[in-house]
Amino acid sequence: MHPAAEHSPLGKSSEYIATYTPSLLFPIPRTAKWAELGLTAETLPYKGVDFWNCFELSWLLPSGKPVVAIGEFSIPADSPNIIESKSFKLYLNSLNQTPFASTQSLEATLVSDLSAAAGKTVGVRIRSLSEVEAEGVVALPGVCIDDLDISVSNYEHPRPELLRCDDSRTVEESLHSHLLKSNCPVTSQPDWGSVAVEYRGAALDHASLLAYLVSFRQHSDFHEQCVERIFLDLQRLLKPEKLTVYARYVRRGGLDINPYRSTEEVQLPNHRLVRQ
Repeated sequence: MHPAAEHSPLGKSSEYIATYTPSLLFPIPRTAKWAELGLTAETLPYKGVDFWNCFELSWLLPSGKPVVAIGEFSIPADSPNIIESKSFKLYLNSLNQTPFASTQSLEATLVSDLSAAAGKTVGVRIRSLSEVEAEGVVALPGVCIDDLDISVSNYEHPRPELLRCDDSRTVEESLHSHLLKSNCPVTSQPDWGSVAVEYRGAALDHASLLAYLVSFRQHSDFHEQCVERIFLDLQRLLKPEKLTVYARYVRRGGLDINPYRSTEEVQLPNHRLVRQ
């Protein structure tokens, strides 16, 4: 377990507070998990963002009439802290009976509070249901590797030694799988996700990638660290000219978490998959 997580509200009974309470937000420093991966804030080999989507966002107009919307929050991958997910939900719930003069006023409040918790500026978009509905759902890019025939016997820890490549060939391709699963390091509840790998480098053996991703099945870690581990293991193997790894996780408690890590400065998409 992350040393700070045991003090968070995750896995504990919590009072439902329906009026604005920013102190509910619980930041968890990234440094401990970075250290596990041999990283520091100064040596991160990737750029990126964690997209959080809230499907249970509601507040009151000055008249007392409620509003519902969908919130999109983009937390920089190099921010000092992640925000513990249950505390995030409790904080958002505290808006339910709170009046705001305008949507812009609510957005400004969210930017201020979330940026203070993350330690770096957090992007906020409040989106109407019709806007998100019009976008629909999308498919991940490239080739789905889930139908490949593999044998699996170990699910407890990620096994980078399973990964194989042909370094005599350089390819550029996009691959994805819907078989990513890990467990919450605090509650042991399952976290279900889809993962995409886009790269230019030594030709990755597709079956070995699938076996490696399945080896996360009983691994306990936060979403962000799972994606960072996948990125680093592939980077060491492929020595790529460019590499992007991202996961789209199924929502829990009205929130989904979608970490993106890349060697490139790219405009990253935040479009829902069918399971989201």
